[in-house]
Amino acid sequence: MTALERVAMTLQHQEADRVPVYPLLNGVGRKLVGVDYPTWSTDMQICGDAYEAVTDRFQLDVICTLIDLSVEAADFGQKLIYPKSEAAHPDFSQLLLQAPADYDKVDPVDPTKTPRMSGHIELCKRLVNRRAKDTPVVAFVFGPLGILSMMRGQAQMFMDIMDDPDAVKRGLDAIQATLKDYCRALMATGVHAIMLDTLFASQSIMSKAMWREMEGVYVQELAEIIHDAGCMVMVHNCGTGIYFDAQLATMKPEAISFLHVADDCASYEEMQTKYGDKTTFIGHIPPTWLLEATEEEVEAEAAKELAIHKRGGGFILATGCEYPANLDFGKAEAMLRAARIHGSYS
Repeated sequence: MTALERVAMTLQHQEADRVPVYPLLNGVGRKLVGVDYPTWSTDMQICGDAYEAVTDRFQLDVICTLIDLSVEAADFGQKLIYPKSEAAHPDFSQLLLQAPADYDKVDPVDPTKTPRMSGHIELCKRLVNRRAKDTPVVAFVFGPLGILSMMRGQAQMFMDIMDDPDAVKRGLDAIQATLKDYCRALMATGVHAIMLDTLFASQSIMSKAMWREMEGVYVQELAEIIHDAGCMVMVHNCGTGIYFDAQLATMKPEAISFLHVADDCASYEEMQTKYGDKTTFIGHIPPTWLLEATEEEVEAEAAKELAIHKRGGGFILATGCEYPANLDFGKAEAMLRAARIHGSYS
């Protein structure tokens, strides 16, 4: 069974030969092609080589094109810092939006002509052409509120939401116009799904009502565009107290990638009972825990999660967020072993 066939059955809540597995091996894949983080994240030929190498070496069931969370913000003009061994991030000493009035200066951009988004589009095109016959290719897109926070700073943006929400929404409107074109361009490459990162839809960051008002309406529109084009919507949210109910209502995602228990559940078992038939679960091995866990402990944790979620399909074993970019591959191999031993349906 190919990875594509395995994942397709899982998304239909059918039992394949085994549970699909992909430990979100993104930045760590640079090790297989011998480059530093800035090279991997800016040279899309090398980035593509790394994605193919890591997929082949570990027989991953999904390719998810997470590069870093600053891809979109950079193309709006945000200055970035590119560390040698970790993901790029905004230069917080030179944020693009210095005051509430600056939200009016955010203008839509053409994602097919800007450096980083156009590079991501080309990466997806290559991976689709070379891999999509056998492996699902999922394009990763940061949500509009997340992009705005990269240009304003999260704490200051929250203050602006309280003091002048209309100004914030004007900035979001410009980002949304760009994201609609961006999603269309990504879908034109033939990707199987677009994964929207909705980090702010969690109890640890903002209220459910605030998220619905400030981002929910925007991602709902994006999800409708994606679904209308015949593409799948996936969601990534590694926040504490993730709002499963609100995200299912707004985006109707085929799958949700998560780390923590939903805000209205007391356990993963309760989540499985409440939401397991409504979407496919992707997760939820804690990435930071991998830094100190033994391979035996990782395999045991994966086996525990498989026991909770695998019955009847609808579960993909993965890390709850990106695999640590400077860790060796041993813990990923433990997850892969667990999926093949404890995730079998035969």
